[in-house]
Amino acid sequence: MSEVSPLLFLAVALAGGLGAACRFVLDGLVRSRTSGDYPLGTMIINVTGSLLLGLLTGLGLTHLASDELVLVLGTGLLGGYTTFSTASMETVRLLQAGRYAASLLAGLGMLAASVAAAGLGLWLGGLGG
Repeated sequence: MSEVSPLLFLAVALAGGLGAACRFVLDGLVRSRTSGDYPLGTMIINVTGSLLLGLLTGLGLTHLASDELVLVLGTGLLGGYTTFSTASMETVRLLQAGRYAASLLAGLGMLAASVAAAGLGLWLGGLGG
């Protein structure tokens, strides 16, 4: 896709905004129900987003989802939903607070869980083809 239509561009932008709003709401719900300052909401968001992106990519690779749908939902919605920069900043803040085990779990644990979830999603999405 070398040329992107204005409508597709708008759909990706709107989906990205929706994804960011979903992240905001979910993180707020998790924070309101948990104690402490461990970034559980960010972990849940990044792992579920990775699973969904893997699934969507698998569906795209097996031609069960169109390239446009993968672009809108993957780049837009899930790109707005997941947040590597927030995860990085929260990990650094845990390090600064001397919470080394929590920072290790937040950084490396979230990375490992997200990669595993993406792989699972890709596998599940590829089952149809």
